[in-house]
Amino acid sequence: MSKQRVLIIAPNWIGDAVMSLPLIKKIKDSDCQIDVLVTPWVAPVYEACEDVNQVISGNFLHGKLQLPLRWKISRLLKKSGYSSCYILPNSWKSLIIPIFAGISKKIAYVGESRTIFLSRALPNPDRTSRPSMVGHYLSLASEKLSVDSNNLSDQFTPHLTIKPHILIASKQVLANYLPNCSRFFILAPGAEFGPAKQWPSKHFGNVANLLLDQYKDSGILILGSKKDSSIADQILYGLHSQHLSRIQNLCGKIPLIEAMGLLSMAKGLISNDSGMMHIGAALQIPQIAIFGSSDPSHTPPLSKKASIMYLGLDCSPCHQRKCPLGHTNCLVQISPDSVFKQFNIALATEG
Repeated sequence: MSKQRVLIIAPNWIGDAVMSLPLIKKIKDSDCQIDVLVTPWVAPVYEACEDVNQVISGNFLHGKLQLPLRWKISRLLKKSGYSSCYILPNSWKSLIIPIFAGISKKIAYVGESRTIFLSRALPNPDRTSRPSMVGHYLSLASEKLSVDSNNLSDQFTPHLTIKPHILIASKQVLANYLPNCSRFFILAPGAEFGPAKQWPSKHFGNVANLLLDQYKDSGILILGSKKDSSIADQILYGLHSQHLSRIQNLCGKIPLIEAMGLLSMAKGLISNDSGMMHIGAALQIPQIAIFGSSDPSHTPPLSKKASIMYLGLDCSPCHQRKCPLGHTNCLVQISPDSVFKQFNIALATEG
């Protein structure tokens, strides 16, 4: 008897994709075959998940209905005979493909008047009492209305595995950009949501100087998307001249899957609350996660090797793209020295 096939409609953010991996693990435990429908930008996360059978890529654009594309993909998926579909985005249009594909069992959170089309519709938690995103997604496969991710077993924390051919490609990138460094660290200064989540580039630059002063045999790679390149250049601008040969801006220069390979080989990561942060946690490397406008209890890096820097000011978390007060003190007041000190502790624990 063939296994049941389950389709996951993936979220559109890298961090959310990583936080959906425990849900996939939980569904997989029922001995089924799981395919994931995802945008090309997020696809590498699921390609590195051993519980996913097939990654189906669709170039879905933000704010666009793209009905012909959704119809075409649904016709292809209908042939696979999926028994159920978990729909992770809250949008109405994310429901179109499973409807057209004739998938009878559709599980999702209530959103945009789509309840009538769902086989199981979970109420969205109130913003003031939200569980972590991992718990939020896990609840879709649980009889409980919410799952406490603070008490998750290691079995249901995000985990990524980098395939050997990706590691080979990533090692070549490392050889090209840091040929004379025996080890390296990664800085990830971007955050797709907006500047209210971004630690100042000057602070990143100060930490880079401290790291390169202390670890003479080491280098630094700055990772992120193409739009993070200007932030990375600002970091380089503040560097001591003797350090410039040991730090490289790779933002937008390599694909995400190779960036993930580099993260898996790095000695440590310093980042904002971002997709890179969640990837680093899923790869179990020492890391410092810097939080400002977002809530570390809602989107924490789920790794025992992660340390969170968060001031918890009266005005935070505000969940805004830009600081409504114009000062971003929640980030500015996290000093480079404090981050450097905590990072050294994390590195020493690793050994």
